[in-house]
Amino acid sequence: MVNLVAAIMPLLHCLVKMAGISPHAVEIEPGTVMNIWATPKNRTRNDKTSARVKRAVVLVHGFAGSGIITWLFQVLSLRKKYAVYVPDLLFFGGSSTTRPERSPALHAECLAKGLRKLGVERCTVVGFSYGGIVAFKMAEMQPELVEVVVVSGSVAELSESVSGDVLRRLGFSSLSEMLLPESVEGCKALLRISMHKKLSFPNRLYKDFLEVMFVNTKEKAELLEALIVLDKDAKIPKLSRKIHLLWGEEDQIFKQELAQHMKEVVGDNATYESIKKGGHLVHLERPFFYNKCLNHFLASLPPPHSSQ
Repeated sequence: MVNLVAAIMPLLHCLVKMAGISPHAVEIEPGTVMNIWATPKNRTRNDKTSARVKRAVVLVHGFAGSGIITWLFQVLSLRKKYAVYVPDLLFFGGSSTTRPERSPALHAECLAKGLRKLGVERCTVVGFSYGGIVAFKMAEMQPELVEVVVVSGSVAELSESVSGDVLRRLGFSSLSEMLLPESVEGCKALLRISMHKKLSFPNRLYKDFLEVMFVNTKEKAELLEALIVLDKDAKIPKLSRKIHLLWGEEDQIFKQELAQHMKEVVGDNATYESIKKGGHLVHLERPFFYNKCLNHFLASLPPPHSSQ
């Protein structure tokens, strides 16, 4: 029987290619390859026919999907005005490594190298959930590369207390049980806590999604194990970059109170915006409103000053 999710992925990829975004297998170093979907050209022309640099916008996915399936609506919304880059993090999509490390720092290091190999000198990073942690880490490690950070449904670092609170509230014994489901019921539970709207799909679709999306489970479980930091070591980095927190008001995984706390800690460099009737997957659940907010924020930034 045909796997419906596997069958639809080439259609999504074709749609993105028609929108001008193409995949690049970027060798970061021997044994490490990142798949990055990218706008082929980063310059456009204004009405006076003079060259104008497009802002590079990097969309970093969360833990339950690869880049394009996570950010399809945003790619189609941003592609005309911005140079869009959509990576598959290591062990997701077409990206892999033989390195033994398992950490957001590894993802941030490799993504930064991959972007530079594609000619990106400065960028705005938009991170969702796990991708938000990677975005914060890349901004901390590569301040000369990252100009602005936009984060949805995430934290700077996942402390023991925050992780414990999330698991207790949602009824899971571990992050792996929550984020790496092994059954249709587990997949249903993950969707239920991730969205404000109560949606139901045929069991076959959940089964097909499990087969396609939840691969490399050993490496991903190791990533989750390495993700949690001791409370005394957890910190919100003091970044000089502008940070925009774009949240689903009904996010049950990382509640908006966490975003508001981050805004208070970061101070004047941070702004916060919430979207009503949106859960953790607000960018998929309410894509029109999410894209409107994201585009409005990006348009408020000063023009990029460095060529890509």
